[in-house]
Amino acid sequence: MLERFRAFWTKVLSPIAHLLLRLGVSPDAVTFVGTLGVAAGALVFFPQGMLLTGVLVITAFVFSDLLDGYMARTSGRVSKFGAFWDSTLDRIGDGAIFIGLALYFAWEEPSRLYLVLSLVCLLMGAVTSYARSRGETLGFSVKVGIAERADRLVAILVMTGLSAIFDLPVLLYIALWALAIASTITVGQRVWVVRKQALAEASTTI
Repeated sequence: MLERFRAFWTKVLSPIAHLLLRLGVSPDAVTFVGTLGVAAGALVFFPQGMLLTGVLVITAFVFSDLLDGYMARTSGRVSKFGAFWDSTLDRIGDGAIFIGLALYFAWEEPSRLYLVLSLVCLLMGAVTSYARSRGETLGFSVKVGIAERADRLVAILVMTGLSAIFDLPVLLYIALWALAIASTITVGQRVWVVRKQALAEASTTI
């Protein structure tokens, strides 16, 4: 489903991508501006209790994640640094969303439980990405798990937005519980699959 979503929006945004390339804007600059927008939307609006505004701002800038990749492929500027830059800034943007929610539960809707859950989502989301990156660096296949980055991002933005629109905080609570559990399971799945491959590799060298 998410891949079809990505393909659809890539087609919609392609004219903008071509315009930016003609103006001399680099894919790396788009990545940077997009991350700034996501971080600002989360860290400025969420702590003030402006959840819907924050979601809308974040969503607008999240599309830069589609733009920069398309621009790089179209212009032939695909590079190892570009991939590193994109992945690094993705972690910052993702982290900012959950930091913003943690601050919301610290200041606007005080709740130690959901503040902690927001931080758990932040931590396990980062570990999920790191586990795959480190595993693949070591030569293992680690593309497994029930909560990929795109799934986590869509889930938290949609549920946060709906909770604000319908004034149903329980939707955000459900999303945080689900993501905390799913991210933790995903980390476990990735550790397990790497362990199996490592043991199999070790047995063949004996």
